[in-house]
Amino acid sequence: MHRLTLLCILILGNMMAQDSINIKKILVFQSTLNEEFASEEKSPLTSKDFKEFKELDFFAIDTSYSIMAKFVRTPYETPFIMKTTTEREPVYVKYGEAHFTLQEKEFILNIYQSQGLKTQSEYENYLFLPFTDLTNGLTSYEGGRFMDLTIPEGDNILIDFNTAYNPYCAYSSRYSCPIPPEENHLDLEIPAGVKNYKNHEENK
Repeated sequence: MHRLTLLCILILGNMMAQDSINIKKILVFQSTLNEEFASEEKSPLTSKDFKEFKELDFFAIDTSYSIMAKFVRTPYETPFIMKTTTEREPVYVKYGEAHFTLQEKEFILNIYQSQGLKTQSEYENYLFLPFTDLTNGLTSYEGGRFMDLTIPEGDNILIDFNTAYNPYCAYSSRYSCPIPPEENHLDLEIPAGVKNYKNHEENK
């Protein structure tokens, strides 16, 4: 077999294997989120919606939205108060940046660390990525969506939009939720992750 052909087969095989791994992780994410919403102790749903809940509505899994981004650490950033949907004033600091290319466009998203949560051992490696895109208010929640990340060991970080989820404010007005900073707006549609909650307007 020609060396170039063999190399192409190996590369294709590795890509398919990586896609399979990513899909399994996304399915676990979806299952875990559905379990949380189906739990009377953990669910953010109103009592009325909880009784009718079956499962969340997700966009179809698309691994083209699973992106290995370049991670750029931004030390010495000044902590700031991130705006929320209420008067609550959580303190965050910009921890780093994710640089990536999507649909032939280059983007940079800021990644944040909660100054309140980092003092808790289970959250010491937790990072927060809130963002908005052109699906907001249409097929996804109008207030933007979030992703949970962990501090990477190297200079790459996986940004998987298939794991983007709605803030609790998408389900009930009794919650206070961070508002994604303007610099984290993506000027394109991200049809991945959790879709808009159909009964949101009824829960205001």
